[in-house]
Amino acid sequence: MRFVSWNTNGLRAAVQKGFEESFAELNADIFAIQETKLQEGQIDLAFPGYQSYWSYAVKKGYSGTAVFTRMEPLQVITELGIPQLDTEGRICALEFPKFWFVDVYTPNAQPGLARIDHRMEWDDAFREFCVGLQEGTTPAGPNAADPKPVVMCGDFNVAHNEIDLKNPGPNRGNAGFSDEEREKFTKLVEAGFTDTFRLMHPDLPGAYTWWSYRGRARENNTGWRIDYFLVSDAIADKVQSASIYSEVMGSDHCPVALEISL
Repeated sequence: MRFVSWNTNGLRAAVQKGFEESFAELNADIFAIQETKLQEGQIDLAFPGYQSYWSYAVKKGYSGTAVFTRMEPLQVITELGIPQLDTEGRICALEFPKFWFVDVYTPNAQPGLARIDHRMEWDDAFREFCVGLQEGTTPAGPNAADPKPVVMCGDFNVAHNEIDLKNPGPNRGNAGFSDEEREKFTKLVEAGFTDTFRLMHPDLPGAYTWWSYRGRARENNTGWRIDYFLVSDAIADKVQSASIYSEVMGSDHCPVALEISL
């Protein structure tokens, strides 16, 4: 199976920059989107053979996630079940017969770590949610008692290790590379999940998924790897490839992909 994830930084804007052509070329069985920045009815976007599922923020033009899938899910969850965390459309989880697919747009800690407390609460709740799906304990619906492996993807808004950003020294302590955020990502991995890109490319430098619009960052590859595919450890041996499509334009992020035998 082939999965693709992309933070479009505004789906309506991305459509004006060739999103539909990129969608077709990337040819995913499941295509996850983050930062859609729209409300229901604000875009008419459909692809033959795909069903779409959306999670919208209460605030207009903000956040949001969506999943396009060739397979019909058993159920869809768009909330963690914690009211203060469920107003920004940051999760879209789909259950299939053999696995859960989770699309996430993790909150940004903001400059000066102004939102770090919210971010820490999110990271803990999201980790517990994914572990619950894996163990069959998350109260989600009629099939929630069945333990299943999890494939999760999205913009996690953290560069886990120094190899994951161009300038780790000057950015230490900043949003996206604070000790707090990196520790939470470590806890997510230690809870039973594998970073598929590092599984396949453990020592590859210069592999980034986001570049600032400032200072010719993308041209100079002054970037960060903050977009991931993680899978339950139990299916890590089924990963066939993990890719970053840095040549695909249309957002300040680029698409990432996972091929796995499920």
